[in-house]
Amino acid sequence: MGVAKRGSPDETSADHSDLSLYWEDNAVIAVDQRALPHTYELLRLADVDALIAAVQSLAVRGAPAIGLAGAFGVALSARAHQDEHTGVVAEDAVRADAERIAAARPTAVNLAWGVRRALARLPHGPRAVLDEAMKMVAEDAATNSAAAARAAELVESLIPDRPLRLLTHCNTGRLATAAVGTALGGILELARRGRVAEVLVDETRPLLQGSRLTAWELSEAGVPYRICVDSAAAAAMARGLVDCVLVGADRIAANGDTANKIGTYGLAVAAARHGIPFIVVAPESTWDHGLPDGSGIVVEERDPAEVTGSAGAAVAPADARVFNPAFDVTAGELITAIVTEDRVARPRHAHREQRAGSLRTRIAGLLEAFPGHPRPGVVYQDLSALYAEPGLLRDAADHVREHFSGEFDRVVAVESRGFLLGAVLAARSGVPLTLVRKPGKLPGQVHSVGYALEYGEDRLEVRQGAVAPGERVLCVDDVLATGGTLLAAAELIEASQAKVAGAVVLVELTGLPGAQRLKPYELLSLCEVAA
Repeated sequence: MGVAKRGSPDETSADHSDLSLYWEDNAVIAVDQRALPHTYELLRLADVDALIAAVQSLAVRGAPAIGLAGAFGVALSARAHQDEHTGVVAEDAVRADAERIAAARPTAVNLAWGVRRALARLPHGPRAVLDEAMKMVAEDAATNSAAAARAAELVESLIPDRPLRLLTHCNTGRLATAAVGTALGGILELARRGRVAEVLVDETRPLLQGSRLTAWELSEAGVPYRICVDSAAAAAMARGLVDCVLVGADRIAANGDTANKIGTYGLAVAAARHGIPFIVVAPESTWDHGLPDGSGIVVEERDPAEVTGSAGAAVAPADARVFNPAFDVTAGELITAIVTEDRVARPRHAHREQRAGSLRTRIAGLLEAFPGHPRPGVVYQDLSALYAEPGLLRDAADHVREHFSGEFDRVVAVESRGFLLGAVLAARSGVPLTLVRKPGKLPGQVHSVGYALEYGEDRLEVRQGAVAPGERVLCVDDVLATGGTLLAAAELIEASQAKVAGAVVLVELTGLPGAQRLKPYELLSLCEVAA
């Protein structure tokens, strides 16, 4: 492993300053990520052993980057095992090297992917293998640019019209790829659009790749940031300092379970608790569609010295035992979206649909119909048994919270049975609750709207100032029939200069015009029954 260039971080190559690794003079040139942020050093990796050592020591790291390194490793091997006189390549020797390269970091699927793709060109000779690796580097920049733009658009759709406070983990910028970056690429794209107020950068234990590398990249780009210790991230969410979490990935199972740098799982749990969007940005090559779920992902454990020491000094007892996994696996149900260059996948939706089916069945089984109440021709659906069922309102509220995750700032509940789900939902979501009442029950100045019921007319009122202008408000009621009640509630919200984020009911009576009348808004019905 040779040193190609050494200097301060701003002394970059004029020809390749936007790339973290490339091919030059029959060798792989790569930024030594162990030396940053103090020294910008380029390594010259001229043989397979040097390349494997660089990957294992994390001189070259990041799932996309090591995938490209794997392809270049096959190119190095093909050149080394070509007879200089006959031009014949000892393919068995190259394939043996390829196996060693692919095994260097078992968790990240991109490494084996890069090796396989380059190896497929071996029958066409060493030049074809190298051309494929160089083609992959060019593709990487385009892939990451597309994914970053798609991620930025998704974040803007989820959190419109205000400066963003973002949190990221580990390093997912150009250092972790060949160029642009994945999650950090998305953050930088949002910054270019003028949407970033601040980025909280997890230091990312045990190798501090957030504070060493991500902070350096953000500083280079002029994006405001603060470093926080990993254990402070959840507290930052609780204090309202985070609008969205963006992370990368090293392997994604078919169901969306995602392996990423250790600490990611805890962030996802905290984000779910606080209703904060949790977004994974990774290339399609990071998906392992042959792996059904995350239980089959091999998680590397690293040298205990990375935990027991810091900067050459011991920070733990000499005989301390260490648990030092490099990665953890986050269940797909905790992930708002996985963004690639081609699509936005929503694994949480698939998990949510499974739970929704179970919830729907539970609610339907607890309903009791009373024909002719309160007058002939009306079928009254009594929800009393549903409210008496232990845990059901909690489960219903959690389903609603996850469905509208990060999309509402307040719950408005409609008198009177809407108060029950509305109160639980507000409590589970950690947002304010406002009650919409019938006439004469609220003091002070009110907004008032009349509406038609299935069997009469009524009015709804909300106190002026109870809903703040610009807030995203979720309207909650028990039963949707003709839609008049929820439409009136929506009018009250809009009269308060707020935005209706959606409407939620426990039961929708199909065959009545309620759903059609509420089409301007997103409607979530937890159970549907015939009117």
